[in-house]
Amino acid sequence: MSSFFPSGPPAPGYQPPRCYRHGDQLAGVVCQRCDRPICPQCMNQASVGFHCPECAKKGAQRVYRGTGALATRPLLTQVLIAVNVAVFLLGVAVTGPSALTGSSDLVIDGGLLTSGRLASGQLIGLVHGEWFRLVTSGFLHYGLVHLGFNMYALWILGTLLERAAGRLQFAAIYAVSLLAGALGALVASPDALTAGASGAIYGLMGAVLALGRSRGISIRESPVFGVLVLNLFITFAIPGISIGGHIGGLAGGFLAGLLLFELPGRLRAPTKPSSPAGTPTRSAGALALRRDPRVLVGFGLCALLGAACVTASLAVATAAG
Repeated sequence: MSSFFPSGPPAPGYQPPRCYRHGDQLAGVVCQRCDRPICPQCMNQASVGFHCPECAKKGAQRVYRGTGALATRPLLTQVLIAVNVAVFLLGVAVTGPSALTGSSDLVIDGGLLTSGRLASGQLIGLVHGEWFRLVTSGFLHYGLVHLGFNMYALWILGTLLERAAGRLQFAAIYAVSLLAGALGALVASPDALTAGASGAIYGLMGAVLALGRSRGISIRESPVFGVLVLNLFITFAIPGISIGGHIGGLAGGFLAGLLLFELPGRLRAPTKPSSPAGTPTRSAGALALRRDPRVLVGFGLCALLGAACVTASLAVATAAG
């Protein structure tokens, strides 16, 4: 892929070029054939780099148009949605129709909880060894509306990020965001029973901000900035929403995005034979793992970040319990 920033992030004060077809859209790449700046809407992926719509029509090689311009099928996004829906349906089967509009027995069994006691006298929660709740809580929902909103957001953001960054990077970001959201929920409301994928989804918004930043697009110019501001307003305005979960997930996703998209580009490249002219050296927003080992640093730090979230969550639960 041809990039405007082959040597790393742009200098302060740099103004990113605008798409030649859509003057109000920032361009992150140039056409591989004519070198005109193009926005994601105009990107047509070819065997080498991206082509503008005109060059794509003229070219003889195969291209992928429309929303598929950023490459692969969002398989992991589809799997995550399928798992969330399957878990919700299981909750309806176990609890009954009341789970469609409220909580299910599965939320009690797997929701994020510091400590509690069932009617039978059994003690449940993180402090009683149920660490799995840090993960399972992110796949449980309070009713069909809760599930629907979250899955719609996951489809939009997950498709965008998985295609732009790659499946492995998307998986790392989602995992870190989910764990960071759990930590934020425990810090803000240690006595609450929390469930939902919204912490991880806010993390995806944070990662999109980081992806744009690595391409020279400021946070305020990001396509998700307005949506994020609106959702943060709703988070603080409507009672019963996990403020800590949303803020924690957002912070975790943004940090993971910086580690995967921006940090590798700042590291010194390893010595290797020069690539033929026109050969892409970066994927959209992140270095290709098989081409540059620097991205392993980002994955390693993401793993440490996730482990730190787990450790901190257990410490918070122990202190609160």
